[in-house]
Amino acid sequence: MLFVAAIAYLFGVRRVRRRGEAWPLRRSIGFFVLGLLPYAVIELGFLGVYSGQLRWAFSTRIALLIFAVPAGIAAGRPLDLAPSRVRERLLASRVTRVFGNAMVATVVIAAVFCLFLTPVAGILRVNAVVEASLGVVVPLLGLAMVLPMMALGAVHTGTFIAIEFLLAFVELLIDSVPGLLMRLNDSVLDLIPDAAQAVSWWPSTLHDQHLAGDMIWFIAEFADVPILVLLMIRWMRSDRVEAKGFDDLSDEEYDRMTRAHLRGER
Repeated sequence: MLFVAAIAYLFGVRRVRRRGEAWPLRRSIGFFVLGLLPYAVIELGFLGVYSGQLRWAFSTRIALLIFAVPAGIAAGRPLDLAPSRVRERLLASRVTRVFGNAMVATVVIAAVFCLFLTPVAGILRVNAVVEASLGVVVPLLGLAMVLPMMALGAVHTGTFIAIEFLLAFVELLIDSVPGLLMRLNDSVLDLIPDAAQAVSWWPSTLHDQHLAGDMIWFIAEFADVPILVLLMIRWMRSDRVEAKGFDDLSDEEYDRMTRAHLRGER
């Protein structure tokens, strides 16, 4: 996946530059340093190696793959490298518009984190095939939410973005609930027995679950900050677009619109 993503991105940059268009170096650096490099560290490092044995490694891996990696990849603006026709069709699709708002992101992320409170998390963790496939599925799910949110800045109205902003604050509370429940619960929620202790510092089953709850809570709350910043940027862009629309009106058109508004017309 790393190789395919890197080649596809470099091919896109080359195609853009061949058209005579500039592509900022900071975007390429963001894509590789903030996106692909953390993904490699997560999947090939400690978290990826011990994800199937340690609950806290598994939960930390999933949380970072759905939050940190998509945000880093989105910094490289990969959608801007796609052909304009493909990009317009993608952004105009109903699926993209659904995933491109904070309301859906709140529900999806809450649902993913709630899985850690059920035996489903244990099944996903101990099944080698499923556990490995999560390294591809989870980042793609995160990208399906982050990339449209960045690209659809001027599509939604200011009121809609304001609602998204309020929901993002609600998400700050919702995301903390699964982590808190895992931390405060004194019974093993995934119903998976202790794994053999590979080293002396290997935590007990219950302590492992508590550490997993701590990591989910911390990562979820920390990752919500960039989402709030992104929504604020979208709100500012939408406000500028609406203000420009008013500035382009003639005095007569503005007076007619004002009278229609006072009469309650739409």
